Amino acid sequence: MTVIRILGSEGNLASASNVGFAKLVRVLNNHSAVQAITLKNAGGTTLGTVTLGIGEISYIAKNGTDTLTGAATSLAVSVAFAS
Repeated sequence: MTVIRILGSEGNLASASNVGFAKLVRVLNNHSAVQAITLKNAGGTTLGTVTLGIGEISYIAKNGTDTLTGAATSLAVSVAFAS
């Protein structure tokens, strides 16, 4: 079982977001199709992309100023792992 500590309010990734300067982000594809998530640095350079399957959850580590972009149905929240 994975235990996480929620550090903010969930929002969508319809536009670029640093997710409250989060360093670890829980992302949910809340859509009936696959979705691509793009990670960019503060300067706007793409660092990478990942495709999430239908209903898939992923945890993305990033620098606080990096941004994530997906879709209105890509839901993200800042988290930390708890013990």
